[in-house]
Amino acid sequence: MKSRNRNRRRQRGAALVVGLILLAILTLLAVSGMNTASVELVMAGNEQYRQRAFQAAGTGVEEALSQLATVPQDSTGKTLTQQSVKNTTTETYDVKSVYVGDDLNVPGFSAGKFVGLHYEITSDGYSSRNAHSQQTQGAYIIQSAGNSSPN
Repeated sequence: MKSRNRNRRRQRGAALVVGLILLAILTLLAVSGMNTASVELVMAGNEQYRQRAFQAAGTGVEEALSQLATVPQDSTGKTLTQQSVKNTTTETYDVKSVYVGDDLNVPGFSAGKFVGLHYEITSDGYSSRNAHSQQTQGAYIIQSAGNSSPN
């Protein structure tokens, strides 16, 4: 009986201290996990906006390809700025189409009867959170040279 009383007197709340330390550690782990989840959520949102900017730049390239016949055949080019992407509120694009030159000897075609016209299209897409994407596309149009004579 005396040994039990001695053991009880030596125990001075060690279980309470250990329990509080474990509780503090678990709290720190929980707060750290919440912060990590918040950062990952922001990162996922930024990736989504980057993808939207990429798609906006692609829309600019498609628009420029559809208007390639209106690009002047000099170094000035044709520029469209702050064009809104249809069915969106935040995505825009700027696109510039420039005539680069021509090729009179188009491979695979009769010499001198066809000409290849080279164009370069640069499109910048923009979205929320300053997301930006740039795409460059080359275009090559083959047309009749116009000065060919029938044989």
